[in-house]
Amino acid sequence: MMHSRPIKVISRKSNLALLQVEEVFQQYPHIDYEWVTQDSFGDKNKQVSLLDSPPSDLFTRELDEALIKGEADIEVHSAKDLPYPLHPALEVITLLDAFDQTDALVSRDQQTLKDLPSGARVGTSSPMRKRELLALRPDITVVGIRGIIEERIDLIKKNEIDALIVATCALKRLGLEAIISEILPFQTHPLQGYLAITALRNRTELKELFVANDVLRRYGKVTLVGFGPGNPDLLTIAGERAIREADVLFYDDLLDGRFLENYRADKVYVGKRSGKHHMEQSEINLLMLQSARQGKQVVRLKGGDPMIFAHGGEEVEYLQSNLITVEVIPGISTANALASLSKISLTHRDLASSVAYLSGHFRSVSVPDVDTLVYYMGAARLGEIADEIIRHGRPPETPVLLVHNVSRENQTEYFTTLQALHANSIHYPTPLIMVVGTVVGLRSHTAKELTPKNILVTGTHAEGYAHLGKVIHTPLIEITGCEDKSLLYQSIQELQSFQYLLFTSRYAVRYFFEAVSELHLDSRYLRGIQIVSIGKVTSKELCQYGILPDLEAEEEDSYGIIHLFSQEEKARGSGVLIPRSDIALDIIPVGLRSLGMVVKTLTVYHNSFPAFPEKVDLSTIDTVVFTSPSCVDNFVRLYGDIPSDIHCITKGRVTQERYTKYRNQ
Repeated sequence: MMHSRPIKVISRKSNLALLQVEEVFQQYPHIDYEWVTQDSFGDKNKQVSLLDSPPSDLFTRELDEALIKGEADIEVHSAKDLPYPLHPALEVITLLDAFDQTDALVSRDQQTLKDLPSGARVGTSSPMRKRELLALRPDITVVGIRGIIEERIDLIKKNEIDALIVATCALKRLGLEAIISEILPFQTHPLQGYLAITALRNRTELKELFVANDVLRRYGKVTLVGFGPGNPDLLTIAGERAIREADVLFYDDLLDGRFLENYRADKVYVGKRSGKHHMEQSEINLLMLQSARQGKQVVRLKGGDPMIFAHGGEEVEYLQSNLITVEVIPGISTANALASLSKISLTHRDLASSVAYLSGHFRSVSVPDVDTLVYYMGAARLGEIADEIIRHGRPPETPVLLVHNVSRENQTEYFTTLQALHANSIHYPTPLIMVVGTVVGLRSHTAKELTPKNILVTGTHAEGYAHLGKVIHTPLIEITGCEDKSLLYQSIQELQSFQYLLFTSRYAVRYFFEAVSELHLDSRYLRGIQIVSIGKVTSKELCQYGILPDLEAEEEDSYGIIHLFSQEEKARGSGVLIPRSDIALDIIPVGLRSLGMVVKTLTVYHNSFPAFPEKVDLSTIDTVVFTSPSCVDNFVRLYGDIPSDIHCITKGRVTQERYTKYRNQ
């Protein structure tokens, strides 16, 4: 599109600024322009050190004002000089790609950083470069410098500094590549090397004029999604939609990783549990930026709400300051979920008209004058927090609620008082949230009666144990079908050569009949074959496919099956097909062969250790339920042993034998 008059471009007065303007219009040769210059506040006040947190608009303020007054159409800047936030009347209409983002060392006699003598004076104007420099050479003296590139280089000639760190792209634009001593291995500003064009927000014709080479058009978007306190059922519809549409998901410990297996996006674990950081916040920020620049739809999943103790504000600022579009989808905060799930109102008409959310991480404990105090991330210093609250005048008998894993199946509540926290050195599990106030007393005095025994069920299903207490279901086995079904298909085609078809689990039933359906067969294909079930759970699954078993073991385990066939007069010489898991024991095949039967086993599913096993605080568990030997094995793998003070329930004689083996070790 042609413009009716030359575009008036404003920039700073340096040679580098002129070359940057020319570089822009080399990419738009069809656009006529006029160049006007303006000294910025930073140009006029070179006594202001860039190492001392100067104003973010140090190099743009006067140019922005000229643009707003209509004295120019566009500004051209080094993108890293853009202030954040940008003046609300302005926007970046085009970002031109960087051709070099590295830093270079310029020094006397072309010495490298390694060769510079101890105490050498190295000039820089960037706090980031100062940190990078001192990390490699702590014996160097860092000197804050100002001025255009040529003036900075002159400081070496005048012997005021021994070396200088400067953007490589600036030297290349000025034709000064020959003076580079070396390219430095520094992490540089994400916008270094990029050129930005800014204009008034209502100048859509200018935006269209420069759209051709705008790299922002290729960028994706980052969405911060509040996952809630951890239970996927509390995820919002908008949050789930964003996850479904994402190309890459960044997640941490505060949500159930198994839930994400249902989504196509690449999953990147960036856990930051206290004391066990997998990745620092700066690394997470950079990964999100890089993914968005690759054009991906990025979702950063945050526990609770993204803007409540979740670094959401930092991430928004980092991404938006680097010109990435950011959306924030709220989530149910951990404190809100705690209040509802524990049935403790954080506010109460008669008891509490104010509430404060506080961080237990800060060096000094904050105790504002409100009725209810909610401390996040304070598990490591509960006694210290309690002491400070008492020091601020709260009675030592003030009730306290501590909740571990809010909303998860193993949510655990501990009722105590400030005095008890002061006196005891109990180590509670993390993550933990703390509520202090009179409102807690509405439940704490009956908590003993209200809190049932905690029953940990380790199998894939938790039905049938609710009568024992509060069921906490953390599966320690993961069931998946076989990818290669060729042997299964072949066995189904040869099924008429067997007299018995034996199912020893609901999953054997499920995956066997899925394959039958894929072969476009139905239960009529089983005519003349005796269907045998190991017990009621498996028989119930068979009923889902319209099949009543001909035989069912009275004792629901391997020995029950062997006993069942020992009573069958027709068993000897008969063939039996047993669809089962890849780790099934040989008790049944060996036992049936001893009865004179012809046995064929067939792997139809895999039984494995979960990719994301849930580890609970066993001190809160009264009873553990083991439904199979592999549950026992995987429990020991996860926890190291089986605590002697926990009551255990085992399903079947084989599971009991496996449990006894570990107990006797």
